[in-house]
Amino acid sequence: MDDNGFKDRDDIYANAVRAGKRTYFFDVRSTKSNDYYLTITESKKRFGDDGSVSYQKHKIFLYKEDFEKFSDALEDAFRRIIELNKERSSEFESKLDSQFTDISFEELGSGNKNPEE
Repeated sequence: MDDNGFKDRDDIYANAVRAGKRTYFFDVRSTKSNDYYLTITESKKRFGDDGSVSYQKHKIFLYKEDFEKFSDALEDAFRRIIELNKERSSEFESKLDSQFTDISFEELGSGNKNPEE
C-alpha cells in the first residue's frame, strides 16, 4: 500500500534508455484488473540559476487496446524519417556532383616532364 492507502501497481518490466540530456523510461505495469499497460516517461535534467538540479518529466500512458495503432504509427514515422534522410543524402550527393567536373587522366597526358616523349 502507498501513503494514500492504495495498492501499488505491480511493476512488471522496466527499461531505461539514456540519450544525451534525456532519459526515457519504459515501464510495464498492471491495472487492478490485471491488464497490462505501458508508461513511457521522458526525464530531462535541468539546472537552476542557483545550481540546484531538477528533472522535467513527461509521461505517456499506453493501454493494450492502443498498442497496435501506436506501434504502427511509430513504425510509419520511423520509416518516413529514414526515407527523408535518404532523399536528403541523395540531393546532397547530386549537388556535390554538379559542382565538380569529370576529368580523365588521359586528357592530362602521360605525366612525363619531357615533351618529346
